[in-house]
Amino acid sequence: MKNRVKELREKLGLTQEQLGNMVGTSRQAIIDIEKEETEPSIWLAYDIAQVFHKKIEEVFLFNESVRKSRAESSRRIKNGNKKN
Repeated sequence: MKNRVKELREKLGLTQEQLGNMVGTSRQAIIDIEKEETEPSIWLAYDIAQVFHKKIEEVFLFNESVRKSRAESSRRIKNGNKKN
């Protein structure tokens, strides 16, 4: 998932450690989120967005995910429509 965490954090002049402390997580977790190596829980994403006074979708950019695509495909097959 793409995100704007680093950009918004730097605009506020916050360190990764400061942001982590504000949202109850570690500096390393913030690093991993910024590098897009991990995705935060919905609650952590919400808390991060609140720090920046933004809507969650303004911080985390949701595109069609592989998981969502597989789930939709599975439902189509289950309902008898095998088209992708």
